Amino acid sequence: MSQEHVTTILQAVERGEAGARERLMALVYDELRGMARARLADEQPGTLQATALVHEAYLRLLDDRVAWQGRGQFFAAAALAMRRILVDRARAKHTIKRGGGAQREELEADTIDPNSASNMAPDADIARVDLVKLDSALDKLAVMDPRLADVVQLRFFAGLSVEQVAEAMGSSSRTVKRDWSFAKAWLHRELGEE
Repeated sequence: MSQEHVTTILQAVERGEAGARERLMALVYDELRGMARARLADEQPGTLQATALVHEAYLRLLDDRVAWQGRGQFFAAAALAMRRILVDRARAKHTIKRGGGAQREELEADTIDPNSASNMAPDADIARVDLVKLDSALDKLAVMDPRLADVVQLRFFAGLSVEQVAEAMGSSSRTVKRDWSFAKAWLHRELGEE
């Protein structure tokens, strides 16, 4: 899908044109579902389904009433919505009322050559993590360097490739690869990983 086409429909949504929301959903649904499927690949069966995550994220996006400037900004907002949904669910699982006992899950480093031009999903880079701890660490990273936090959010929560993140952020793939490598190392240290 072209950047211009999505931007045009986003502007129609902002103007309140009849049918614009439906056209937007039809246009971005498959990509949002792919993002959700990539993010949920390592989840326990029977938890949140990709379709449910897409629908909940889409509803949150429309409720926010934000004027997106283009495709990249829309998908960044979608990644943030998915992050919030997944973190909220993880927090609910960890409550005493529901049995508590969050499990520690490893953040794998250097499973992919950071100089590789591959389009592998970020789940190959970061396996299963405690989403609540990751959310807290990302908030800290966002204070230090918002761009790095955006890269992690787009790679991890949205499942975008390096090239897609570069397009969404208006950056080069090389810069995104460097930022991704640095952010992973920082997260390992922040989360207490070896």
